[in-house]
Amino acid sequence: MDEEKKLKMARQITDALPTPDEIRDDWGKLIVDTVLPAGVWSREGLSRRDRSLITVAALTVLYRPNELRLHLDRALNNGVTRKELGEVIMHLAIYGGFPTSVEGMHIAKEVFDARDKDDAKTAD
Repeated sequence: MDEEKKLKMARQITDALPTPDEIRDDWGKLIVDTVLPAGVWSREGLSRRDRSLITVAALTVLYRPNELRLHLDRALNNGVTRKELGEVIMHLAIYGGFPTSVEGMHIAKEVFDARDKDDAKTAD
């Protein structure tokens, strides 16, 4: 990937993440180099859909709400259904604790509601 494409992708990422302007491009490039497009998300062995499910589970249990919001949205884009995301978060109540699962459900509802609102705007 050439530097111009890398910078464009990096800026898309840092637009969604809280990043100080002083390190914005470097932070984005680090993410691009280690995660996308040739990083862990492009490895063989697991589909993007499966990686999304795993990532949502990990972020829910670790209680990383900002990242969870981003990855719930990405999971939907990668073909995971809302029901499947709800099932994953509910399943984690047993293994990660009910409070963590409740917070995950709250965040999932925020993401789903925001998408519904965006879809309604697009339909108008």
